[in-house]
Amino acid sequence: MTTTTAITNIGSLVTNDPALGDGTALGRIENATVVIDGDRVAWVGPAANAPAADTAFNANGRAVIPGFVDSHSHLVFAGDRTAEFNARMSGSSYAAGGIRTTVAATRAATDAELEANLLRHLDEARRQGTTTFETKSGYGLTVADEARALRIAAAHTEEVTYLGAHIVSPDYADDPAGYVDLVTGEMLEACAPYARWVDVFCEKGAFDGEQARAVLTAGAAAGLIPRVHANQLSHGPGVQLAVELHAASADHCTHLTDADVDALAQAADTTVATLLPGAEFSTRAQWPDARRLIDAGATVALSTDCNPGSSYTSSMPFCIALAVRDMRMTPDEALWSATAGGARALRRDDIGRITPGARADLAVLDAPSHVHLAYRPGVPLVSAVWQKGVRAH
Repeated sequence: MTTTTAITNIGSLVTNDPALGDGTALGRIENATVVIDGDRVAWVGPAANAPAADTAFNANGRAVIPGFVDSHSHLVFAGDRTAEFNARMSGSSYAAGGIRTTVAATRAATDAELEANLLRHLDEARRQGTTTFETKSGYGLTVADEARALRIAAAHTEEVTYLGAHIVSPDYADDPAGYVDLVTGEMLEACAPYARWVDVFCEKGAFDGEQARAVLTAGAAAGLIPRVHANQLSHGPGVQLAVELHAASADHCTHLTDADVDALAQAADTTVATLLPGAEFSTRAQWPDARRLIDAGATVALSTDCNPGSSYTSSMPFCIALAVRDMRMTPDEALWSATAGGARALRRDDIGRITPGARADLAVLDAPSHVHLAYRPGVPLVSAVWQKGVRAH
């Protein structure tokens, strides 16, 4: 038999289930209790109606939210790019080519070094409330290095993405078509067993629309679900391609035409617009306009894009604060996008919410309301985390 745990005396509970709470998207319940049984939520509701449980955790009037769902990260890498960041903050511009520095360091690292670095970042993210994460390959760019990156990642998350098409490998600098053939052939065959998703960086300096289409359609034929790095550095075909191919997400979405926004709104049930404000913060680039997307009816997720070059943060609370301050999201919208929105981007209904039957992933904030995530930026507000029903330490 499993042991049940009641989290009691919750001042403000965000369930992301309108039917359970106040009818808003966040489904808030005041003075609430959550009961966990094994790795699942067993009961949610007003404290006065709570059933008995074997053990209890007193939230002491603090807020409880779903664990963050980080649906876009690049955590299998070695080295860092401090010098590049320093140069950029001193006046240099960001371009896709900086990835080559990480490729060299990653190729030179051992499996043990890559896994240790991955685990360090996962622990860092968990302490800030992240309970589900997606991560990608993309820093090996050889058959063997891409496959080992995915194998290492798959030991720690079910949300693994094949990104052999991050940039054209330096080994194929004079033969990009040959590299696309490799990514869609031998490399895909070696990597598909470890991955759920296929991704491509559709951008100037990386892969054009037709190359991206070839990568995504080959991945889909191998059983992988598309997602796209789209419209980050410039206007381009990435968003339209994501919608056309029913990709789970179009990620970045910084430079959008009205047609792009309309396409994402029309595909709101299929393709999520995942916004990554850490990248704009770290590159001093134009902010994505979340307000424009939300008002048009698109589904929006927030994620960290944690990577050593353009967004070296694992903090979802930090990204929430940026989204509220600089992307015109309300605190409610930002929290929903960082939890339920991320779950939608991963096509999951068992995470990103606190409702009976969902996975017991939640965070206790050292604050009376989730609004403090944006109201008190940079303050470590996450005081306790449950992941799959187990309290993390």
